Amino acid sequence: MAVSDHVNLEQFMEGVERRNPGEIEFHQAVYEVAVNVFDFIADKEVYHEYQILRRIAEPDRVVSFRVCWEDDKGDTRVQRGWRVQNNNSIGPYKGGLRFHSRVNQSILKFLAFEQTFKNSLTGLPMGGGKGGSNFNPKGKSDHEVMRFCQSFMNELYRHVGEDVDVPAGDIGVGAREIGYLFGQYKRITNRFVGVLTGKGMEYGGSPIRTEATGYGTVYFMESMLNRVNDSVDGKTCLVSGSGNVAQHAVEKINHLGGRAVTLSDSGGFIYDPEGIDTDKLAFVKDLKNLRRGRLSEYAKKFGVEHHEGRPWGITADLAFPCATQNEISTAEAKTLIANGVKGVSEGANMPTEQQGIHAFTNAKVLFAPSKAANAGGVAVSGLEMSQNSARITWKEEDLQKLLLDIMTGIHDRCVEHGRSPNDDYVNYVKGANIAAFIKVADAMLAYGVV
Repeated sequence: MAVSDHVNLEQFMEGVERRNPGEIEFHQAVYEVAVNVFDFIADKEVYHEYQILRRIAEPDRVVSFRVCWEDDKGDTRVQRGWRVQNNNSIGPYKGGLRFHSRVNQSILKFLAFEQTFKNSLTGLPMGGGKGGSNFNPKGKSDHEVMRFCQSFMNELYRHVGEDVDVPAGDIGVGAREIGYLFGQYKRITNRFVGVLTGKGMEYGGSPIRTEATGYGTVYFMESMLNRVNDSVDGKTCLVSGSGNVAQHAVEKINHLGGRAVTLSDSGGFIYDPEGIDTDKLAFVKDLKNLRRGRLSEYAKKFGVEHHEGRPWGITADLAFPCATQNEISTAEAKTLIANGVKGVSEGANMPTEQQGIHAFTNAKVLFAPSKAANAGGVAVSGLEMSQNSARITWKEEDLQKLLLDIMTGIHDRCVEHGRSPNDDYVNYVKGANIAAFIKVADAMLAYGVV
């Protein structure tokens, strides 16, 4: 195939959209990778000849199934479940399960595609997958959640295994749900193996798994700042979300001497200019994790402002979007830039709109994309898989060091492939996409056309 015969980026995306109609989240995720990879492979004939990027953008399989369960009133309820196994070229499929009313096939395909690159960046032998259901655990009793999880696993167990596909938790799937899912897997198969991660410490879980995504997001920011002789210490930080990732991002910001001043939920955001210190964070953890309350209670208790919308209009040095996809619009990105933000590290998956990413990189803001910045969670999940295989549990201090080493390694790989030859600015989006692509693509080449 001559170079002139190659499809260009526009033609490639037209094909993706034609084959996946209406799946806008998936289209966005593929474009965000392809826009960098196409430049990198322009003169590398072998990647074109073997259609590597198109193959990565076509999931190995998408499993869709019905989930029937009974609520506490005795009524039969019906949801839909999915498992998207995107690519297992460098290891078993690995990625979380998301239970949320807005979950659909497009979102799970985007997450599985993104997970493929994220897992590649960790350096661990893990492929990319994702799954979930449009079941919403909020407002459900423990028994209802248990019955749903058991029914969900009645189908999922056919498609997973410690050397095949190892799911974890995600939005709506925490320790409670993982326990019910693992219990049902064990009940059906009569096997006690590392088929899920995020398990309780009593039955094979790993220390610091809960903290890993939030901690890793802040570690990545610290690495970016250290490279330009700066640090998180003394910086005012905006954090969105108020769940596990946001809580532990705030915790690590505090550890490093920064000051987090915002958190958010679907009801709005709180602005605490004095900072969300250890005691206030403990209140948030109790509020969100145990009582499933609203941040408006924080505002009343500590006498701070509670606003509708998102926190990106507040002036600060650093931003950590830790809520959900596309939560920073292009206009909000420009507001952050105008207010002098120095760095953005994505704790959520794909939380910045495409044009917002361009705005940050064009303004030379230090911008860490989610596939690099929030890889700490899946990295520790990979370490949990290793511990399960060896039937051991490593010490917390060893895992803390491994997490920091992995995040530093991801940062360095992004620098290698994202550094500008002109002014030493690092485009971390470009660096992450290319570094992750190379590992997956070269493994695929080694296997031939399969």
